[in-house]
Amino acid sequence: MLGQPESYLWPAAVPPERQAMIAASEIIGVYPHRTAVPLDLWDQLLAAATDRIDVLVHASQFLVERPDFIRTLAEKAGAGVTVRINFGDPASRAVSLRSEEEQLGKSVLAVRIKYGLAAYKPLLGTPGIEFRFHKTTLYNSIFRYDDQMIVNTHVYGVPGAHAPALHLRKLGAGDLFDTYAKSFVDVWTLSKPATW
Repeated sequence: MLGQPESYLWPAAVPPERQAMIAASEIIGVYPHRTAVPLDLWDQLLAAATDRIDVLVHASQFLVERPDFIRTLAEKAGAGVTVRINFGDPASRAVSLRSEEEQLGKSVLAVRIKYGLAAYKPLLGTPGIEFRFHKTTLYNSIFRYDDQMIVNTHVYGVPGAHAPALHLRKLGAGDLFDTYAKSFVDVWTLSKPATW
């Protein structure tokens, strides 16, 4: 009701050992690389979403490579699902720095973001879908579908597709899922409406 996990409201109610067990229970799967996440899992999570879809990324070109991704987002929004997608600001220093850290070259990531945005153009102005640009140092890409999410960790010098990913689910007394959900909201709050 308050939107906070039990461990936040009553820190002493759940002993640390139990909190660790609950956190482990929130982990459905661990993948050595984002590319190892089964393609049908992405499709299942998207299809099952009934409340919210939150995406925090730099470019996220791989999502729009799914044949029905854009159409499904539009249908989900039409059915009342809130869709929030937060891209890296292609003009930001954070994007330029990340591009260099991944050894892509100074402006390659910015170009990837701009290229990726083209696929989302049909969704501009769709009620229920909002796009923003962030200028943050992105430690994880977050893909939330209601009470499940894929968290793609970022590793220095490694492209996101080759970095590990976690499949999480929200549990009432757990706070692992909520930590990443809060991170999404914090970055969303700092972000500006996307323009392209």
